[in-house]
Amino acid sequence: MLTAKGLFQEIIDNDESFQLFCSIAASGESQGGWENARIAALVAPGMRELAPKITRHGADEDKHGRIFQALLKKRGLAAVPVPPETDYTMLLEQSGIGLAHDKLRRDEPLTEDDIIVYLAHSRVTEQRAADQMDMLVTYFGDHPELGKAIHMIDHDEANHLAYCHEELLRLAYAGHGPLIHRTLRESALAEIKVYRDVSLAVMSHMGRILKWPKAKAGALAAGINGMYAYERLAGWHKMVDLKMPERRDALGGPATPAPAF
Repeated sequence: MLTAKGLFQEIIDNDESFQLFCSIAASGESQGGWENARIAALVAPGMRELAPKITRHGADEDKHGRIFQALLKKRGLAAVPVPPETDYTMLLEQSGIGLAHDKLRRDEPLTEDDIIVYLAHSRVTEQRAADQMDMLVTYFGDHPELGKAIHMIDHDEANHLAYCHEELLRLAYAGHGPLIHRTLRESALAEIKVYRDVSLAVMSHMGRILKWPKAKAGALAAGINGMYAYERLAGWHKMVDLKMPERRDALGGPATPAPAF
């Protein structure tokens, strides 16, 4: 029987598949760090109070990238190039979700609407990240090689998600509700398609590395497509709901260091 725990165990037990997994994760986290750093530098003049929190968000993402690089180093492995079809961040940008990189490369202040788009996009993608890390903590939280790293990242992702909820609710109360609602819905529907496509691509590469039989690969693809159908029908609502988090001001201080990595 195929299980998420069993599949991930196969991936981390094989050096080549583990190398690809950590390379993809490190690349995505580092890209997120760059994006947040640029947004903090260009944040709309009327929203400068958000800059320290956006900076903290980016610093956390950079830290996560370094953690995945360190996990590779511990095994004597180096990062490998990320296949374009597995590049979640790049594919989201190509889908028109979030802030375009060409805009972030300019030295022009962002607008308030830009910051709202950034926060709504982050609320959706951080939900995905938080759910994935919760799953990994459940199955591998006591793993001697990965446990400490995934607990640390899981804690940060929960903070990021709380921050997005709190700031979006504050902006909704200030009159930005229609833009927030529309952007959340558009981001969620685009994200679930990109996530489906990336999941299929990643599992295809893992299947090649681990020499999965066609029946197993087919069953995995069917499962991924089934999850997409569910998310397209109803599951996306989880990504757009807003509620005041228990963790208030979750990014109100400096980034938590990761001295062990």
